[in-house]
Amino acid sequence: MVSDLRDDPTDGIAPRTPVDGVDVVGSLSPSRASDFMTCPLLYRFRVIDKLPELPSPAAARGTVVHSVLETLFDEPSAARTLERAVELVRPRWEALVEQEPELATMFEGDDALDLADWLGECGSLLEAYFTLEDPSRLEPAERELYVEHLLDSKLLIRGYIDRLDVAPTGEVRVVDYKSGRSPSELFEAKALFQMKFYALVLWRTRGTVPALLQLIYLGNAEILRYAPDEADLLATERKVNALWDAIARATSTGNWRPRKSALCGWCDYKAHCPEWGGTPPPLPTESYSG
Repeated sequence: MVSDLRDDPTDGIAPRTPVDGVDVVGSLSPSRASDFMTCPLLYRFRVIDKLPELPSPAAARGTVVHSVLETLFDEPSAARTLERAVELVRPRWEALVEQEPELATMFEGDDALDLADWLGECGSLLEAYFTLEDPSRLEPAERELYVEHLLDSKLLIRGYIDRLDVAPTGEVRVVDYKSGRSPSELFEAKALFQMKFYALVLWRTRGTVPALLQLIYLGNAEILRYAPDEADLLATERKVNALWDAIARATSTGNWRPRKSALCGWCDYKAHCPEWGGTPPPLPTESYSG
């Protein structure tokens, strides 16, 4: 199962440093909220037990491509070409390995991936990007923007936005790159939850609802767009608070129920999961709020 390499490993854990003098009950990112919705036990394994996961070629590939697209906008507009983007792949990979040395193990041993092939897959995703946008015509207002907001419930919601575009007339577009394929209509709402989460933070911190949420799927070169309104974001806020209440209940009771699904095929924690004949480790003795 793919985890965002940018996530703060302390997400969800309390106590935390007060925000503006107010004590927070905990913090939640879109990735960890998605984990809990997918499987409460997965959330526990990642946030509370902090169980290690095997290096993921898919997650690392997505991180490298994100890094290339962020770095590409440092170039003059005329230099933002596919050729330049492909040139950036290897140095961005090398920089990632410096931060996460264990990723290099994906290319070691008898069953190792071929690094050249894997880097080529990164290049293919960048080729798909250039069929969807012309970066020489874009000047993002923000890239890899960290955002956070303390809700009235004292829950800190936070995350990283890949790109924020602001039109001359002030309209805001939130852009997120996905290295996988676009979801079917049945799963679009789940995909948009992350974007509505970001839109909620921006609305609460800046006072304006973003005009457009845009998910760029590089796996099959498609774009999913959605125009939110205040009712959408109020509903998202209610959902986020309800998720946190459920996380707090699971924390206080120790009842982290597994939820079996097709996504289990990508999970590294089967050996610890009762649904697959495993046994979870004892809960840590530290005190957590979720």
